[in-house]
Order: sequence, then C-alpha cells, then structure tokens
Amino acid sequence: MKSILLLVTAVAAVNAQTPTDPISKGNMGVYNMVKSTILRAAEKMPEANYSFKPTPDVRSFGQLIGHIADGQYEFCAPVLGDKTEHPSIEKTVTSKAALVESLKTAFAYCDKAYSAMTDAQGGEIIEFFGHQSPKLTILSFNTAHNDEHYGNIVTYMRLKGLVPPSSEKKQ
Repeated sequence: MKSILLLVTAVAAVNAQTPTDPISKGNMGVYNMVKSTILRAAEKMPEANYSFKPTPDVRSFGQLIGHIADGQYEFCAPVLGDKTEHPSIEKTVTSKAALVESLKTAFAYCDKAYSAMTDAQGGEIIEFFGHQSPKLTILSFNTAHNDEHYGNIVTYMRLKGLVPPSSEKKQ
C-alpha cells in the first residue's frame, strides 16, 4: 500500500508540474521511479552476489541487470527510430562496475525517448516485435518490463539479507 501511495504521489507531482502532455509525462514519471529503484538496487548489491542465482534455471543477479539494460535498447530504439545495433549486455558484461555503468548508459539512452515524447506522438503507430503499436504503449511496456524485473531483484536481495531500495525507510 505504501508503494502504491508513493507511486500515485510521484505521478501527481510530475503531472502538476507539466500541464501539457500529462499522459506522456505521467508515464515518464513512473518510468523514472522504477529506474531509480533498479539503479539503487544494482549499486547496493555486493559484487560477490552478482553471480547469485536463487535456482540454477534462472538468471544470475548480474544477468538480470544486463537483461534490464538490454531491454532499454529493445524498447526505446523503435520509439526513437534508431536502427543501429546495440550492445548485448546480458551475455557479455559480468563485473558489477561494468554492469552498473552499462545500466546507467542504457537508461540514459531510453531517457531520450521518454523526455521527447508528447501525448500526440504517443499515438503514432510503429512496428514493434512484428506488431503495430502506439509509441506510448511501447514505452509503457518498457516500464512494466522494468518493474517486473525489479520484482525479481527484490527477491534476490531479500534472499541475500538485503533490504531493497523500495522498502528502505526514508531519511
């Protein structure tokens, strides 16, 4: 309940500050909130736990961070109209420092798509994974994907005795 209240407060604050394009700016506010918790979690998890897998058939914590980074390019490149090849972070980067830096770079790339989006542009239909989708739907899907994997991150952190950023007490 506390997380939902924080989410509603964050979105309301963004919308209050940006009377134009409230849908796309509200979407960006949710993306930024999830991005922040993922980055804080990636920084908080000790390097020794980056190879941790709760079970053998799932990604390691480091692979999960790499997967989230890769996702930023997969979702935001079509919205930006960028057809260049992007890094395959999950399969090639292993150290905590390099993964955190790759994640920051990937989020900075995706920030361009969110910050440039207007409500009018959000309705533009583009191809995404073989389907026709509105740009804003693709960005919303990215935020949902990030949040889905943040849920995985929370479990990994709890199994290692760490408090995830979204559960930390406010200073």
